[in-house]
Amino acid sequence: MPLLRNHRPYRLLALTEDDLYKLIKHSKRSTCSLDPIPTFLMKNNFNYISTPLLQIINTSILTGIFPSAFKTAVVKPLLKKPNLDYNTLNNYRPISNLPFISKILEKAVFLQLNQFLNENDILEKFQSGFRANHSTETALTKIVNDLRLSTATNKVSALVLLDLSAAFDTIDHNILLHRLKTWVGLSGHVLKWLESYITGRQFYISLGDHISKNHDVPFGVAQGSCLGPLLFSLYMLPLGNIIKKHNIDFHSYADDTQLYISVEPNKTTALQSLTSCLSAVTHWMSNNFLKLNENKTELLLIGPKDKREALLPSLGNLNQYVREQVTSLGVILDSDLSLKPHINKVTKTAYFHLRNIAKVRPFLTKPDAEKLVK
Repeated sequence: MPLLRNHRPYRLLALTEDDLYKLIKHSKRSTCSLDPIPTFLMKNNFNYISTPLLQIINTSILTGIFPSAFKTAVVKPLLKKPNLDYNTLNNYRPISNLPFISKILEKAVFLQLNQFLNENDILEKFQSGFRANHSTETALTKIVNDLRLSTATNKVSALVLLDLSAAFDTIDHNILLHRLKTWVGLSGHVLKWLESYITGRQFYISLGDHISKNHDVPFGVAQGSCLGPLLFSLYMLPLGNIIKKHNIDFHSYADDTQLYISVEPNKTTALQSLTSCLSAVTHWMSNNFLKLNENKTELLLIGPKDKREALLPSLGNLNQYVREQVTSLGVILDSDLSLKPHINKVTKTAYFHLRNIAKVRPFLTKPDAEKLVK
């Protein structure tokens, strides 16, 4: 059920020239082919263009209409790794670029919307993605600390790592707008602006000197955008309540969600709640046009070996996901939470790179060598 919000009605405020100056000053200098003039010229000549820019942005904010000229993205395919076969499409990652002014407008709305969400405690408490003072490190610290505390009380824990396939690309616009209205409490021209922002988008592909025709984007949120990740977090709001109903602990970072439960060795029936929780999560994902990648679902048992083995029969169908070690937000975890596999990998990788640097060290100045090492 949606959460009833009793906060005061929310509205977007027009920017001042000083607001706009700060947004442009702190923005990146990157430019894409959709920009009429290079970004650095806009930044260096703000005094000459501030009036028309401010008019464009404030007209959008006050009318609730996102300019159609800002709704097109240019997508450039980039090899995931330099040594991959360039003839295999799966080896490419699509990099989406948006007009500079559109990102300034987005940022203006993002800052106001994010302030509203924080003041009214709307964001999921256990979502660490796209939030100030939150990171993969804070998420991992919370998860590992909880698991260590359970181990200290002679409990055995089960950690399940869930993976979504192209989560940002499959968001249903109607569901998102309904969620913004009923879960977040947005209405009026704010909701109108967000509807205008997420709908009617297009993209084209640029590769070398070639460009494709424009294609419509009927689903998802804009890749490479400022508001996209925040809207994804709001789209996922009901998931936390579903997990909590099964008395399962969880923590999310963007589209990575981790479930965990700790049980007494002689009370393994409690693991049934993990199975039912996964079933409910899968059902909710399907109803919300999100695809759970079962091939990347993993389960790690944490605790003494004899207690872990005693737990296996109680896992039922979840046994297929059991692994000796898993990678959680870039860190390798084992059943003892020793971090030894991760330390070994980092050491091996560092040694490999240092050995390669040593081969060219005689040809480098000291400052250049220091840059490579860093």
